[in-house]
Amino acid sequence: MGKIWVLHGPNLNLLGRREPDKYGTQTLDEINNELLHKAYTAGIPIQVEQTNFEGELIQWIHSMGPDDFLIINPGAWTHYSYAVRDAITSVQVPAIEVHLSNIHAREEFRKTSVIAPVCCGQISGLGGKSYSLALDYALEALTQK
Repeated sequence: MGKIWVLHGPNLNLLGRREPDKYGTQTLDEINNELLHKAYTAGIPIQVEQTNFEGELIQWIHSMGPDDFLIINPGAWTHYSYAVRDAITSVQVPAIEVHLSNIHAREEFRKTSVIAPVCCGQISGLGGKSYSLALDYALEALTQK
């Protein structure tokens, strides 16, 4: 059975104090703890990481196995990182792109995702619940393999 990877991109370490009107007051640790608990309860291995360095994120993606599942919030990389997109494509694992805010209701540049086309889905605008819903899907996908 594969592992679920939850990868958080740049500035997400500041959740809870970064623009709470857009991203809410829930901290990244709080989100991660909920995800870890849910995966542990389901008996599925999970790895949760955050980085502000694109190359580090790509290295984590490259280390994924063929039975793994990716939940990714690429942050600002969503809009322009073909390197992250290519990394996801190269490992050929199912992926869900997640965003706390509704990127389609924000500035024009945020409405474009170069990552979404290589993912099986995108969940945005539901705060920390976006991650929880993505995890529910990943757990179901991995337990049906």
